[in-house]
Amino acid sequence: MDNSYLTSVKKQITYYKSLGDKTFEQLTEEQLFWQKNKQSNSIAIIIKHIAGNMLSRWTNFFTEDGEKPWRNRDDEFVNTFKDKDEMLAYWEKGWNCFLGAINSLQPDDLERIIYIRNQGHTVTEAINRQICHYPYHIGQIVFLGKMLINDEWKSLSIPKNASKQYNNEKFSKEKTRKHFTDDL
Repeated sequence: MDNSYLTSVKKQITYYKSLGDKTFEQLTEEQLFWQKNKQSNSIAIIIKHIAGNMLSRWTNFFTEDGEKPWRNRDDEFVNTFKDKDEMLAYWEKGWNCFLGAINSLQPDDLERIIYIRNQGHTVTEAINRQICHYPYHIGQIVFLGKMLINDEWKSLSIPKNASKQYNNEKFSKEKTRKHFTDDL
């Protein structure tokens, strides 16, 4: 596998992080900590889980299992953040760990075996596992944000009723080979 996979992964994960970041910018601290009921997760709790997973999976990932003995997954679903700043700092800590790990990879690393809960994965499989897991939760964050903000929501993609205009702009340009996030 050549460098196009790693380049694509880096762009894709940075894009999904940006969706979370752009959602947080639109929300008040109170909205970030809002829970519909005891069984639901606030955005802050989802962030705690995502970052906790990133730290566990991508710290020393070549030499240690991805499910670290120090990880307390159940605690990730209990809010312990004091405020928005602490929550965002933990979000950034998780992303820095994940992006640092991805940025350290060379194409030859992609077939190396790493372990998550004693199950062997190629690095490619582990990356794919996580680039499905994290966007799943970021989608929850965006959905909650849209519900909380309602009519004041600023679209993070093509706004409703703007597809035709967006497509006209895209098709007015020459064909090129690039990642879809290059124009964002």
